[in-house]
Amino acid sequence: MKTILNYPILAAFLATVFTWGVTALGASVVFFFKDMSRKTLNLFLSFGAGVMIAASFWSLLNPAIDLSEELGHIPYLMPSLGFFLGGILIIVSDKILDKKLKNHTFADDKNQSSIKRSILMVSAITLHNFPEGLAVGVAFGVAAISGGGDFTGAILLAIGIGLQNFPEGASVSLPLYREGFSARKSFFYGQCSGMVEPIAGLIGVVAALTIQSILPFLLSFSAGAMIAVVASELIPEAATEHKNTSTLGVILGFMVMMILDIALG
Repeated sequence: MKTILNYPILAAFLATVFTWGVTALGASVVFFFKDMSRKTLNLFLSFGAGVMIAASFWSLLNPAIDLSEELGHIPYLMPSLGFFLGGILIIVSDKILDKKLKNHTFADDKNQSSIKRSILMVSAITLHNFPEGLAVGVAFGVAAISGGGDFTGAILLAIGIGLQNFPEGASVSLPLYREGFSARKSFFYGQCSGMVEPIAGLIGVVAALTIQSILPFLLSFSAGAMIAVVASELIPEAATEHKNTSTLGVILGFMVMMILDIALG
């Protein structure tokens, strides 16, 4: 652990490559199953949502509050501001994306609906993968600064994000395959949504290491963005069908993340 902590940028990069890899793994189911039950996808999504809610507090918000106190700030001020702005970023970005796609015109051919749908799905998932990668990068930066105290939390955060990335990859590739795309193209579009995470992770870890005075803001900003993603994308999507199963998934995901973070942290 000490060795990898000497290279926090590399650690953050590898962790976010892992989360991207899980997205690609999810997208790859199109080569084997061609379809997956909606109930299974919902369970993956809801479990990942529960993990991310727990991670937002134990791995991001709680350290942000502690750091604010250590830096002599009002403990709740910077974490609250960061949390609010992180959530607002996702809300505003989502509205801009919807507006752009609504106003965009495509060539009048038989693939019009498929092309529009693929852009919508990949864009939406890519949009919320950015703050996830950012959160992982910031978490590893904080772990390096604190001498490893939050290293376990950073790893658990990456694992939690990876868990919910699997159904995201599948939820893009499988519908595209059903709409007539080849399995190879469906996989390509599915894994594309995760490419942004290593980039965001590098931005997050570099910012955490170089601008330490705003670490509470960065941590809480990432938490706010993640909660907004969970509230606006993951839970509504998971609860469209099999509501009770999805609710159980959220509870189990939160509980597992809470136990791991407390037991290993």
